[in-house]
Amino acid sequence: MTPQRVTLITLGVADLSRSRAFYETLGWQPSLALEEVVFYQIHGAVLGLFGKSALAKDQGRPGVELGTGAMTLAQNFTTEPEVDTAWAAAVHAGATPLKKPEKAFWGGYSGYYADPDGHVWEVAMNPFWSLAEDGSLTLPEAE
Repeated sequence: MTPQRVTLITLGVADLSRSRAFYETLGWQPSLALEEVVFYQIHGAVLGLFGKSALAKDQGRPGVELGTGAMTLAQNFTTEPEVDTAWAAAVHAGATPLKKPEKAFWGGYSGYYADPDGHVWEVAMNPFWSLAEDGSLTLPEAE
């Protein structure tokens, strides 16, 4: 068995300088920057930006053309205006707007954008989940 956790999320990027500039425009500050990878400390985990060709080589697949996965990264907020602000900041920083924040079928409020490499982010407010003061999320106990 392996522990139920994720400690590092790595996004393959076409242009490390462009991607780093995008995240820094959002206010993210790198914790460690190397030649081919930049790391950001995030609530108990790390987000890495890694040049795609270097990432493929690191994976033992040199020459493989890496794409983006069918997944969404998400940030939850406590209010709808916070969601709107985060979405607008990302678009202003160069994100591609995918879906403007709106009331969601599941009872919350959310929108989507893609970063400069097409990695999809959701910004959301879920009235059924509460965030800790530091912004971390723990699912409510099942009833």
